[in-house]
Parts: sequence; C-alpha cells; structure tokens
Amino acid sequence: MTKHLSIILPCLNEAESLKTLIPTLRENYADAEIIVVNDGSKDESASVATQAGAQVINHPYSMGNGAAIKSGARAASGEILIFMDADGQHTPQDIDKLLTEMAQGYDMVVGARSANSQASFGRLCANGFYNWLSSWMVGRKIKDLTSGFRAVKAKKFKEFLYLLPNGFSYPTTITMAFCRTGYSVTYVGIVAKKRLGKSHIQWRDGVRFLLIIFKIGTLYAPLKLFGSLSLGFFSLGMSHYIYTFLTAGRFTNMSLLLFVTATLIFLIGLVSEQITQLWYTRH
Repeated sequence: MTKHLSIILPCLNEAESLKTLIPTLRENYADAEIIVVNDGSKDESASVATQAGAQVINHPYSMGNGAAIKSGARAASGEILIFMDADGQHTPQDIDKLLTEMAQGYDMVVGARSANSQASFGRLCANGFYNWLSSWMVGRKIKDLTSGFRAVKAKKFKEFLYLLPNGFSYPTTITMAFCRTGYSVTYVGIVAKKRLGKSHIQWRDGVRFLLIIFKIGTLYAPLKLFGSLSLGFFSLGMSHYIYTFLTAGRFTNMSLLLFVTATLIFLIGLVSEQITQLWYTRH
C-alpha cells in the first residue's frame, strides 16, 4: 500500500521537528511519497526537508494551513493521502492504524485524539462542543472534528478542494462534507504529543470552525438548520401567545411577529433545500 501512499506535511517554521520526523517516515514508509509544503517559513524548514529527501513545495508567503493542504493534495500522486502535522504532535507509527482501517474499505480515517491529548482545558471544551454540533448537523457521530491527522482516498478528497478554506478549518470542512455526501468515515484513537514550538492556532480560528459547521450544514442540509430555527421561533411565539392570553386575554403583535418569523425561516429552509438538491443532482 505504501507504493500508492502520499504523506503530506503542511509546515510553518517547523525545522526542528522535521529533522527527526522525515527520517522516521522514511524509515517506516520507504516507498511512500513525502511532500512538505513550506508555507512561507522563516526558518530552515525548506532546506531541512530537502536534505532529508522530501519533495518540497514552497509558498512565497504564509497562505494558511488549508492552502498548504490543497497545494500538497494537488501535487500528490498517491491513491491514498496521509495528512499529519509537521510539529511533532503526531506519531508516524500511528499511520499503520489509519491504513489498517482504510483497508476495510473506508473513504477516510481520522485519528481521534484522547482527552489527555488536548492542548488545554479550554481547547477540550471547545472541541467537545464542535463535535456535538457537527454530529447533530450531519446526523452521524463525529469523534474529532478538528484533527489534522487523517488518511483519505485521494480521488474523493480532491472533489472538495474548492470548498476547503485556507485557514486551520480544513479538517472541519472535509469531515462534514464527507459525512453529508455519504462517503464512509471512521475514527481510530491516537495520542497526540505536545508540539514542538508555539501553536499557530489563535482564538479567532475557533470562530471560523463554528462558521464552517454552519456553512457546510446550510450547503448540504439547510432544512435541518433552518427548520430548527423556525421551530425555536414558533415555540417562542406560542409561549408568548399563551402567556398574554392567560394574563391579558388577547393576541399581541409580538406573538404575530414571532409566528411570521418562524414561517419565513421555514420557507427559506425549504427553498434552500430544493436548491441544494438541484446542485447535488447536477454534480
């Protein structure tokens, strides 16, 4: 399988980690294609990767983790793509776990981090919320929405390159897109080590993750999202009507406004669902 394997490492100032990571990958997966996407690093990442025998793609400036992923995927020739961080968090030997599951016929296998692998308690809580919300949106259990360690069939991954953002939310997008499209996704447990150097993820990336969840949800299942919002406004309207009827014996303008809002949101969801069906059928 390694003859058809491409290992893609998005990299931003990870020279120290690459000194040990690439030789380890070479030792364990000698026939695999190793691609390091140098996303505008200011250190010696590109030269370290080149000397270690990896194929290097250079971005003239930092375009983002997602942009590096897309560059690596376009250049890869393998039938199976392995994405892993270049900062030393992911253990190369865990690639075998992903490939074992891929051999069972899955389209994508994601390395799900344990609770002890989260960078902080805040990150653990945020990821838990993202996992719950995205699972509800796609109707399938998502164990680790934001994990950057995964194996995927190249042909199917490349179908969604146009959807992937340039920032850190590419795992969110590709996971939800696969689930909503009906491609098979599974998870294997991994332990992520403490990264070397400083994390490039910032608080605003958390907001982007949340927006991506709603973006994919409205793209593939708009009625589920808008229908839930509509039901919420309808419930508020009914509650307000019951309260004002019991206390004042009348139907107020506020209740009417809430009912009309609920109806409009539902109709928007219904039209969006039809547009989505037309788009999906055409593609």
